[in-house]
Amino acid sequence: MLKITRKVEYALIALRHMQSNKENGLTSAKEIASHYGIPQQLLAKTLQQMARDDIIEAVQGPAGGYRLIANLDLISLKDFFEQLEGPMGLMDCSFDSDCIQIGACNIRVPIQRINNNMRNMFSQMTLQEVTQ
Repeated sequence: MLKITRKVEYALIALRHMQSNKENGLTSAKEIASHYGIPQQLLAKTLQQMARDDIIEAVQGPAGGYRLIANLDLISLKDFFEQLEGPMGLMDCSFDSDCIQIGACNIRVPIQRINNNMRNMFSQMTLQEVTQ
């Protein structure tokens, strides 16, 4: 079954929380984690990665936290998913040709078509659409 990872799920929850919290400025990983029942350590690592990718800004210090800095209308879901988790594909052979069955595989072409359609769909959707 195709599904997004917990890491991506938590990142989307955090982004939506930050969008609704614009007036208050900064929000901490602890605040988001406790509000939504998310493991704080995994959320903190995810927020740090989004800060490195210039989606959010990390502010250090006792009153620090995170705030949204990117225009989410300009980031496709495909790009966001791949920033957090790497290449998007239904099967490993979609992005890695080390499969021992690749020469004899009879489903590679149809799976590749499905994968291309999925990537195109997520390319046309923005983070804003999911987090608003």
